Amino acid sequence: MTDSLVCLQLRVARKERLAQDIALFELVAPDGGALPLFSAGAHIDVTTPGGYIRQYSLCNDPAESHRYQIAVLRDAQGRGGSRAMHDAVNVGDIVAASVPRNHFPLIPQVHTALLLAGGIGITPLISMAERLSAIRQPFSLHYVARSIDRMAFRDRLAQSSYADKVFLHVDDGPPEQRLDIAGLLQAVHTDVHIYVCGPQGFMDAVLSTAQRYGWPQAQLHHEFFGAAPTRTDADSSFDVQLASSGRVIRVAADQTVTQALATAGVVVPTSCEQGVCGTCLTGVLNGEPDHRDLYLTAEEQAANRQFIPCCSRARSARLVLDL
Repeated sequence: MTDSLVCLQLRVARKERLAQDIALFELVAPDGGALPLFSAGAHIDVTTPGGYIRQYSLCNDPAESHRYQIAVLRDAQGRGGSRAMHDAVNVGDIVAASVPRNHFPLIPQVHTALLLAGGIGITPLISMAERLSAIRQPFSLHYVARSIDRMAFRDRLAQSSYADKVFLHVDDGPPEQRLDIAGLLQAVHTDVHIYVCGPQGFMDAVLSTAQRYGWPQAQLHHEFFGAAPTRTDADSSFDVQLASSGRVIRVAADQTVTQALATAGVVVPTSCEQGVCGTCLTGVLNGEPDHRDLYLTAEEQAANRQFIPCCSRARSARLVLDL
């Protein structure tokens, strides 16, 4: 993430344990002033101790302008960003963050929303629930977790004005309360839109089931928190050419395009480095990308007019980039 994308200095006003390995951080302006507005489903990029950049969904009511709330899952197997947030960020500290961005918005039309949250995927969906409740748009929220002690926001959901629309499912509970994805999605409704967020396995299960039963792609909305590893033993080197200068840069088999460009002195803004956020989106003028991201739609990938260079590669020997 470049310095130009870090626009806000935020003070940690509150830090609270929500569930096992999940902490809530409440962020405010140091002078107590209003923060930039956000819409349900939005996230901010936070610079964590050690320089890690991580995307965290805003989980408070979008009508609020005095604070941002994020919930962070401590990932023992991650690269260190979430551990740094849990271990090194405390009340009173100042953290750098971007202004809110939204790659997972509610569709601006009247319909019934089916919100499906897996684990920490509850964070953008609880904000959506707040918004949908406020505008009296019909919805239901199904929240799945491994166990009850890993389920964040239980008290908040139980005390909300929309508590009767919330259904909790835990993997280690009685079979009858577990989420029946097939039963929920087998009947396709033209006036229902599905919003799903969570671990990739959960997302894949929901989206593949919906597609199997014939749900139109336009009614399926999702946000991934992280991409699967993208490198394989079959990866080989290739060239990228900068359209503005004609310069050709070699991308080694063990490099990403952004790494090769940076080594050559060409800096492309990055954030997640996992193909999720779209910060490094780059135009392609010639050649065929090997798309490995979770940001572009299937149609956008098929068009081959742009790609995500932090994770995607090339099928052709050379890519001509709009740089």
